[in-house]
Amino acid sequence: MSGAVVEAEGLGLTFATGDGPVHALKDVSLSIGKGEFVSFIGPSGCGKTTFLRCVAGLEAPTSGSLRVNGMSADNARRARAYGYVFQAAGLYPWRTIGGNIALPLEIMKYPAAERQRRVRETLALVDLAGFENKYPWQLSGGMQQRASIARALGFDADLLLMDEPFGALDEIVRDRLNEELLALWARTGKTMLFVTHSIPEAVYLSTRIVVMSPRPGRISDVIESPLPKERPLEIRDSSAFIEIAHRVREGLRAGMEAA
Repeated sequence: MSGAVVEAEGLGLTFATGDGPVHALKDVSLSIGKGEFVSFIGPSGCGKTTFLRCVAGLEAPTSGSLRVNGMSADNARRARAYGYVFQAAGLYPWRTIGGNIALPLEIMKYPAAERQRRVRETLALVDLAGFENKYPWQLSGGMQQRASIARALGFDADLLLMDEPFGALDEIVRDRLNEELLALWARTGKTMLFVTHSIPEAVYLSTRIVVMSPRPGRISDVIESPLPKERPLEIRDSSAFIEIAHRVREGLRAGMEAA
């Protein structure tokens, strides 16, 4: 894909261990364009998070090629080309919410006035305006994850990497955050890479769903979503939604049987 934000070709990653090599990824080829919302789904240990970490420059592939914003993943990391949201919010309890969001900006030596402006703007984006002086323990789990997203948005990277950010939350909170994430994506136009174990979540959020097979992690299917960009939760009851979910489930089953 010309001008792709992420371009992987024949990507492989093998870890050396005392028990022999572990093939985490094998022959992964994928292009992700600007403004896409791409979810990765598959069984535990299939390489979803490993692929995300390769894109982030936190793991070095052992074969193939990977470009992020037209440069190596390591150079993209140095250029701060992405924000990363982890499974746990990872907020420092001794810092206020505003202080947590400002921390990367402090490290990047943004002026104080600019840090304050960005903290205010990102808190408003995730519907946490007015909470900058609260501490993490004063917020619910869902609010903490929204603060974590705000921190990743603070330096305005065009690419957002999200590793099961809502996996530990109850279904009601998760539904609400899924809605808010779609609204945030629509407002910002950022490119989203999202790891999940939930079929309904992958189908609801994504423009494309990448189904991965068990180790060695490979892409077994890439599913284009015909759903409209604006998606109320009720769309999950539609025949189109159910059809996509069925295809994802079949792709997961086929990948397991082929492993």
